[in-house]
Order: sequence, then structure tokens, then C-alpha cells
Amino acid sequence: MSILKTASAALVGICLAASAQAADITIRLAHLNPEDPFASHSGAMSAVFKSLVESNSNGRIEVQLFPNGQLGKDNEVIEQVRSGLVESVISSSGGMAQHYPMVGVFDIPFAFPNIGVASKVIDEDSSFGKKFVADLEGATGLEVLGLLDSGGFFAFTSGKAPIKSVADMEGQRIRTMTLPTHEAMITSLGGQPTPLPWAEVYTALQTGVADGQMNPVPIIAFAKFDEVQKYLSITNHLITPYIWTMNADFMASLSEEDQYLVNWAADVATDAGRSMSRVIEASDKGLPALAAKMDVNVVTAEEQAKFAAAAQPAVRALIEEKYGAEGTAMLDAMLASITEENANF
Repeated sequence: MSILKTASAALVGICLAASAQAADITIRLAHLNPEDPFASHSGAMSAVFKSLVESNSNGRIEVQLFPNGQLGKDNEVIEQVRSGLVESVISSSGGMAQHYPMVGVFDIPFAFPNIGVASKVIDEDSSFGKKFVADLEGATGLEVLGLLDSGGFFAFTSGKAPIKSVADMEGQRIRTMTLPTHEAMITSLGGQPTPLPWAEVYTALQTGVADGQMNPVPIIAFAKFDEVQKYLSITNHLITPYIWTMNADFMASLSEEDQYLVNWAADVATDAGRSMSRVIEASDKGLPALAAKMDVNVVTAEEQAKFAAAAQPAVRALIEEKYGAEGTAMLDAMLASITEENANF
């Protein structure tokens, strides 16, 4: 192990030990976002989970929360959960991609027609969700507690120029998650992908390392990107998952009664997180607040079609190349689920 990794592991150990309290069972739950349950969906999820588990176990199970990336970068905390150092994490697709690259199947631009369909497909209990979760669990050894969207459809922000058409992407350095599919999409649109971990994004936008970035409106709002970005372009081009996982050995060590408690509390908390994203989007913490500080434009349906025509083939080709027949089958299963759910509305 490198000196850097050793120091990092020691720091995490000190942080965890400092927070330890007497309890029959302790669940340490980490996530990247603000702790305030009214500021982020993972904040809402963790708060609801903690309340339900602690109250329904009469305090026998304690849930310790580590928001704001306190325990490290997303992919690092997932590794801590896999190794058993931490019990649970709510993570982005960018963090999960380094442990389960197949999460990239969600990155076909403009695949989801609306948030209603997205909410039904990106769910642990949907036909596609069951297939996706089973594959992820088999590949990582983790146990999935919840699957939901990352906060809504992605929009672009920029400090350089508004993005109203594909031509406006030319030469713009756009921060992406460390996902090859995101990088391929930006490249296909004429931009320059700049993959960076979440903790570095604000500074990169502030210093000009990146001209812009893409994220759902609630994330743009709580990250205060309006302080370092002038333009907000509503494109609705992507919607990606947040994945809540737990160390499988820890879960197996719980009694049947406690496993039931953890699972139903996570189900309720995931529903709360999904709902909170919709509330934030519609409230003065979401788009209205950003519109008061940024120049906002909505990309027309005609221009969206041009974005899709440029980006979809490139992302699909990458999925087929990198993930082979298995990745193509997973992608086609997702697209079929989208078609099925859309027909049900």
C-alpha cells in the first residue's frame, strides 16, 4: 500500500473512531452531499433512514452519518464499504463506474422521455432495476439498498457562453464524471471533456480549468455553481442513477428481523429522496433560485434532436466496444423498459 493510501486509510479510521459511540450495532452511512434533508436527496434519504432504524430498534441500532464526502471521494468510499471499513454509502454513477463500469448503460443521451418514466425504470423493483441490481451485486459483492435518479435531468452550465445548439459546444471544456460514456458524449458534440472528481469541480470552474459542467438542477443549486457560472442551459439530455449499497457480509451478520428493518427503512428513505428531488426542482431552492442569478435558456425540441443525433451513436458504439455483448444486452433491456413504462402512461 502506498504512503498516500496508508495515510488516507488512517485518516478515515481516526474519523470513524472519533464518532464511535456505544451501541449494539452501528451502521456508518456516507454520501457526497449536504446533510440538510431539504438540500439534497441523499441528505433526505440518510435522515429518514437514521430516524426509522434508530426509533424502530429502540436505539439498539445506531446510524452514524458522514455527509459532504467526509470519508473521501465517491469511489474511495465504495471501496471502504466493499472492504468492510464502512457499512454503507449512497453514491453517484461516476463513483460506482470504477467498481462496476456497466453503469454506463444509463448514459445514452435523451433516452428517457420524462421524469415519470425515469422514476419507474430507475428503481430497484422495476423489471430493469432487478436485472441491473442483480448484475451489480454479482460483480461487486455489494448489496443494493436503493436505486433512484441523481436528482433529475442534467442541464449544462458554462462560464464561457450559453449552450443553445450543438455548435455552442465547440471547444468548451466541460467537466464530466470519470465515465468514458460521458467523455464520448461531450467529444461527439464538439466539446472537450474534462473528467474530475466531485470534490474538485467548484474550484475547476472558479479557476477556468473547466468552462462548464453538467448536473441536475438540485445539484447545481446546492453546489452553488451559480457563484462561478453565468449560463444555465436546460437540455434534459441525461439522467443517471444514484446507487445505495451496503457491505454484504455486514448485512448477512444481522438477524433476520434487523435485515427486514434495514431493507424497509431504506425503501422508505429512497422514496423520500426521490420525492425531495422533485420538491427541490420546483421550489425556490431549485430553478427559480438559479434563474435569479444566472442567464437561463431552454434548448428547443428541434435542437435537442440534433444533440441526440450527434451523441447517441457515439455513446452506443462505446458501450458496445467496451462492454461487449453483455453491455449491449443490458443497454437494450433498459431501452425496452423505457418503451414499456412510457406506454403505460
